[in-house]
Amino acid sequence: MVKRTLANRISEKLFRGNAILIFGPRQSGKTTLVNSILTSISKKLLYINGDEFSDREALSQPNVNKLKSLIGKNEIVFIDEAQKISEIGNTLKIITDHLKSVQVIAAGSSSFELANKLNEPLTGRKYEFLILPFAFSEMVNYTSLFEEQKNLELRLVYGYYPEIVLKKDESLDLIKILTNSYLFKDIFSLEGVKNHLLLENLVKAIALQIGGEVSINELSRQLGANHNLIEKYLTILEQTYVIYKLSSYCKNVRNEIRKSKKYYFYDNGIRNAIIGNFAPISLRTDKGALWENFIISERIKYNLYNGRDVKYYFWRTKQQQEIDLIEEHNGSLSAFEVKWSKNTNLKIPKTFTNNYSVNKIGLINSGNFFEFLI
Repeated sequence: MVKRTLANRISEKLFRGNAILIFGPRQSGKTTLVNSILTSISKKLLYINGDEFSDREALSQPNVNKLKSLIGKNEIVFIDEAQKISEIGNTLKIITDHLKSVQVIAAGSSSFELANKLNEPLTGRKYEFLILPFAFSEMVNYTSLFEEQKNLELRLVYGYYPEIVLKKDESLDLIKILTNSYLFKDIFSLEGVKNHLLLENLVKAIALQIGGEVSINELSRQLGANHNLIEKYLTILEQTYVIYKLSSYCKNVRNEIRKSKKYYFYDNGIRNAIIGNFAPISLRTDKGALWENFIISERIKYNLYNGRDVKYYFWRTKQQQEIDLIEEHNGSLSAFEVKWSKNTNLKIPKTFTNNYSVNKIGLINSGNFFEFLI
């Protein structure tokens, strides 16, 4: 089994008086993660599955006496697919406030649904964790650095979703199933997502623009949709962990681009499935964009899983000077260029370094990337 970096951090929060919430896309390993933690704990467990009608009914109209009777002598309550339980916020609040010897853990595949039901009821009573597909560092610990470097081009095409990684011979079929049956199924089921064709066309448009600046007005014209609806669907794609955005970094320099955004996919395999391109890296014209998407996504996972609170940006001026990735951590800036070729020279514009105090500057390429991710 691939050991998840979050396992130790979650274990440390058990029985501290707060609910533990685990968010993440479907099939990213939430249930497996929780089960791996609970197997090492000799506590009585009650498992509740939000996919099951009887389990949802059992938690309907929750109150203290009803939940006490349901939980009985169990010391841990694990609620899976928690976003499907209509009164999940009140349920978790009652358990946390009134059954103080019980540790409740809730896992859900959609922050858009689950977070909306939890924010008010559980204010100050929860620990939150986000789990994404396997990280490069986790796979290095599972196999070896040599093995992961050897598999690099495979990861750029098929990504790091657990099932795709662990069933290599079925990668192509499984990534298509994951994208079509799970990814879009989850999103289409959300309240407010009515124009399914628009959403599909939007995510394809974003997939073709990774690494490039995205204009909402241009997307609106291209897709024939209202500006506000485009922004709404982009937000939904972010909150369901399909994509994330980098905003432009701008504070001092007059000619900086100030309001632009770039969108990336949390997983390369999902991106490639959306555009239907699984060609090997040697044959691809989008190799640079795939590499940039991979490196930034893996860096986000690395920082996230290790508890580092980092903000991410890109930087560009109207004269086309640019930096691919800027990290802001504890008030300190780091600037990185991301290039596939091992022969590229590091070029950080003096316009940036002369105007900002930069703690670290680096070039990430296919020869040294592992130093950035482990």
